Amino acid sequence: MKIGIIGAGNVGGTLGTRLARLGHQVVFSSRNPQSDEMKALASTAGPTACTDTVAGTVAASDVLILATPWPATKSILEGAAGSDGTGLEGKILVDATNPLLPNLAGLEIGTSTSGGELVASWAPGATVVKAFNTVGYNVMADPSIGGRKALLYYCGDDPTANATVGQLATELGFDAQDAGLLTQARLLEPFALLWIRLAFTKGHGREFAFQTISR
Repeated sequence: MKIGIIGAGNVGGTLGTRLARLGHQVVFSSRNPQSDEMKALASTAGPTACTDTVAGTVAASDVLILATPWPATKSILEGAAGSDGTGLEGKILVDATNPLLPNLAGLEIGTSTSGGELVASWAPGATVVKAFNTVGYNVMADPSIGGRKALLYYCGDDPTANATVGQLATELGFDAQDAGLLTQARLLEPFALLWIRLAFTKGHGREFAFQTISR
């Protein structure tokens, strides 16, 4: 699969590297794709990875993973859409962002909308799936904890796109569960904040994840 990473920080770098090592064609985007940092990232990811501008990454990919800081997300998506607003048409856009307030004090929006729904409004023509936002990048690097798979919920309005993202999450080693329509991002984003609070203020640390138990 051709996968583009928009935002090659901890989350984007981790997901892109693991997906490239699974054999997917991965493009990491950057304002300066030929920087030493980006070259090192692509080299670490392996021979199926490369770097490009945001526009080049969008053009080369069928699936895009959005892993940008929340304050920059709207402007980056506007740039990705291009001057005519059509650059994201037909793409599956995986929204791994969270609308966090500074210092992790809470969420900027919620209840009546979500970051995922705003991302969809900023990405004309793209099919948005909310995913990879409820655990830290360290869990993304290795979703097996105590021999059990970390739970990863995802949601979106298109069943085919949901299935594609669910398959990628499964390949990465998660217990991937479809949570329903994109409006469920109103629940998954606070769920992400719960993980953050437990990790950083309640003594759990980063090396934990949630799990589903069914009878």
